Amino acid sequence: MSGQKKTYVQVGLGGRSSMFRDAVIGKYGEYSSLAAVCDINEGRVKLAQMAAREKGVEVDGYSAADFDRMLAEKKPDCVIVTTKDSTHAEYICRAMIAGCDVITEKPMTMDAEKCQQIIDTQKRTGRNCTVTFNYRYAAPRTQVKELLMSGVIGNVLSVDFEWLLDTKHGADYFRRWHRNKSNSGGLLVHKATHHFDLVNWWLSDVPESVYASGTRSFYTPETAARYGLTNRGTRCVECPEKSRCSFCLDIEGNEKLRQLYRECEQYDGYFRDKCVFNPENGKNFEPGVDIEDTMALVVNYAGGARLNYTLTAYSPWEGYAINFNGTAGRLQFTTCETTYVNGDGTTPGELLREGSSIKIFPHWSNAYSPELKTSKGGHGGADPVLLDYIFDPSAGEDPLMRKADQRAGAYSILCGVAGNESMRTGSVVRIDSLVQGIGRPDYPPMPTVADPLTLKPAEPASP
Repeated sequence: MSGQKKTYVQVGLGGRSSMFRDAVIGKYGEYSSLAAVCDINEGRVKLAQMAAREKGVEVDGYSAADFDRMLAEKKPDCVIVTTKDSTHAEYICRAMIAGCDVITEKPMTMDAEKCQQIIDTQKRTGRNCTVTFNYRYAAPRTQVKELLMSGVIGNVLSVDFEWLLDTKHGADYFRRWHRNKSNSGGLLVHKATHHFDLVNWWLSDVPESVYASGTRSFYTPETAARYGLTNRGTRCVECPEKSRCSFCLDIEGNEKLRQLYRECEQYDGYFRDKCVFNPENGKNFEPGVDIEDTMALVVNYAGGARLNYTLTAYSPWEGYAINFNGTAGRLQFTTCETTYVNGDGTTPGELLREGSSIKIFPHWSNAYSPELKTSKGGHGGADPVLLDYIFDPSAGEDPLMRKADQRAGAYSILCGVAGNESMRTGSVVRIDSLVQGIGRPDYPPMPTVADPLTLKPAEPASP
């Protein structure tokens, strides 16, 4: 390390990458420097260099084929991995073997084999692997953690969790590379890794087994036919139906999306605006869609709690509802969020006060609603706090232990990986049958014994 500054390089320059790049060269420039960026797409490398130059920073660019050369030449302290999910493990492990720490976007990886590779490589090298679970850092979600830690509802026995993606944000997963499980592991891995990590962290516990079912019910050719969209093209930009399709993505009308994707197609042939109603296979629709849009899981936890989880990708509103049932009562938490399209330049997932609330239902007492804590910024105000804890050495200790490593990264994705295997086989899948030697993540302690329970006073006997 040069002086007090950490040197970073970044691989993967898609829609989510700019948050990390701009943080290193901007707010945290006192503590950090960005030496180089790397991508399979030459156009996106040039865009990242130009964005850095506009902030007064010169950054070298490398092709993905020269990733190892970049590490050898720049000798970074840390590699930021923001590539396609299926390549996370490759870059994480190569970076750690080269002697670098790693910061990786979620999901840490997308299948059990790659997860085992990361666990084994981290143990062998001793390098740090940070997984950026930004959802932990939002004010209302930390408020829920604090309430559960206080024992207000006693020991948690069961959790009901419904997550809703709307027809803007949810549909977007069916346009881009996420639509294929070979790239993303499906929504149970790519998206739900956030949700499973939240429950693991809220409960300070790890999952043991998963049973799941799922299907693609909405983003299908049959749905398109019901809308009367019978003359569809393979992508929005050249589709004959685009003027009347509510799912059309105007990739040329949004400056950010046009620069990042449309104008970079010439380098790698990646189309960002494929038709959400593509069949899995079929003439003129290759490659098709093979991920689910409707999923349900039952997860059993080591501490005895059970999670019932559903994910729907075609809701009219964006957000979630979660209910914790404990030995001393119930906590209900509902959140509405702003919707967005990844990379379109808008702030992703800001919390909407209307429709968001926390409510406590104690046994034998009246329900009450604590004032909901809120914060500004992406993902309910989580992104700015996450960046502080990652890049600012003066951020201090966090009593909620929100910073996650490869152990939490593993347990979050393995709920989804086990879910995919359960959907394939129709059987319950044990987490320890997939990956071994994970170790228990660092979580703050939960109350092991609830406050002494009191029974409702008996009603006086009738005369």
